[in-house]
Amino acid sequence: MKAIRYTILALTLTLTGASSMTTPSLAQTTQAQAASTITTGVMVILTVKAGVTRDQVMAVMPDEIRQTVQLYLNGKLREWYSRSDGRGVVFLLDAKDASEAHAIMEGLPLSKLDIMDHDYIAVGPLLPLRLLVARP
Repeated sequence: MKAIRYTILALTLTLTGASSMTTPSLAQTTQAQAASTITTGVMVILTVKAGVTRDQVMAVMPDEIRQTVQLYLNGKLREWYSRSDGRGVVFLLDAKDASEAHAIMEGLPLSKLDIMDHDYIAVGPLLPLRLLVARP
């Protein structure tokens, strides 16, 4: 029960963007750990650019799919999803930062044709979960 309360607290602090805590020693510990944020992957959100037709995208898809599958088989692509709005995909790449993810993505056919926008978001462990293992 205590662990659930700490988890809820940690998630609440994350979602509200709390920057300080009431217990100075815990706050100092959390800030020190936050300074050493670990990136474990990069989320890449691909969106078809305005004015690009479905036919333009579909003409490239056989090559795009083959190369994307190869990224998966090489361990560079962990997860992949279709966007529910039908305008692109979301990849979770095994990359240490956005520049490495960009280098991976620029080799794909849709990127070479510059018909997709790419948003790169580095992700890592949920830092407030450290409150569960911190000693008060």
